[in-house]
Amino acid sequence: MKLLRVGPPGAERPVALAQDGTAYDLSGVTADITGGFLAGLDGSGLAELAGRVAAGRLPVADLAGQRIGPPVARPGKVVGIGLNYRDHAAEAGAAIPDEPVIFLKPSSTVVGPYDEVLVPRGGEKTDYEAELAVVIGRTARYLEDHAAAAGVIAGYTIANDVTERAFQFERGGQWDKGKSAETFTPLGPWLVTAEEVVDPQRLSLRLWVNGEQRQGGSTERMIFPVLELVRYASQFMVLEPGDVIITGTPAGVTLGRPGTPYLAPGDVVEIEIDGLGRQRQVLGKA
Repeated sequence: MKLLRVGPPGAERPVALAQDGTAYDLSGVTADITGGFLAGLDGSGLAELAGRVAAGRLPVADLAGQRIGPPVARPGKVVGIGLNYRDHAAEAGAAIPDEPVIFLKPSSTVVGPYDEVLVPRGGEKTDYEAELAVVIGRTARYLEDHAAAAGVIAGYTIANDVTERAFQFERGGQWDKGKSAETFTPLGPWLVTAEEVVDPQRLSLRLWVNGEQRQGGSTERMIFPVLELVRYASQFMVLEPGDVIITGTPAGVTLGRPGTPYLAPGDVVEIEIDGLGRQRQVLGKA
C-alpha cells in the first residue's frame, strides 16, 4: 500500500493509493500520517486498512492540482548515514568506514517531494544526494539483530539529502551545518509500506539535474545494508515511530564531479527509485 499526504503545508490530509492508482481519503481513519498512526499499523491493522482500500470502502480523493506533502508528518528526527556506498566514498576521497557514519538533520528540513528547495544564505556549494529513506513504525532501542530491525520498519520512500558543501567542510568540519538548512530533506511522494518492498537491497536509484543524469546506482552496493543501519542506529538513540533514516547516496554528486557547477536557483533536480515513485524540485534562494 502507498500512503501519502496532500494539501498545503501544515494542512495536509492522509490518502492511500490502491494498486490501480485510485486515491482514497483516510481522514475518517486518521487525522494525519503520524508516528502514532504508523505504530498502530501492526500486522492486523495494516491488513484491515489494506483490505478496505482494495475493496474501495473509503471515500475517493481527488488529487488533481493538489500539493503532495512529505509522506509522514514532521518526523521527530531524520537520521542521516554518510559514506554508505563505496563509489561515493571514493569520489569524496574518504576511507571506507568501519562503522556507519551517523549525523542528524532537524525535522524543519523536511518538505514535500515537489516543493522548492532553497539555496541557503551564504551557500556556495549546494549539492544533491539521492537516497532510499526508511520510515520507522515502532519504538526501537538496542535491537538485537536484523530480524528485530525488520520488525520496526513501517515502509520506504525517497529522500534528497540536500547538502551545502561549503558549510559541511569549510565552516568548522561539522556535517550538521551543511545538512540542516530549511527544505534540505524533500521526502516522498509516497510511503510504500514494508510488505510491498520485497528486498530493499535490490532497488535502483537515479538522479537528474536539468535533464542530465548525474547519479545511477543500486542499494545492493551499500556498505551497510538497511537492516544493519536500523539495528546499529538503535544502539545509540531511541528510534521512534515516524522517524526517518536516510541511507546514503551512490556516486555522482557534484562534489565528485570536478568542474561541474553546484546547484543554483532555477535548477531542476529529479530523483527516482524503483517502486517508490519520483521527486522533482526546482531550486530557489532563501
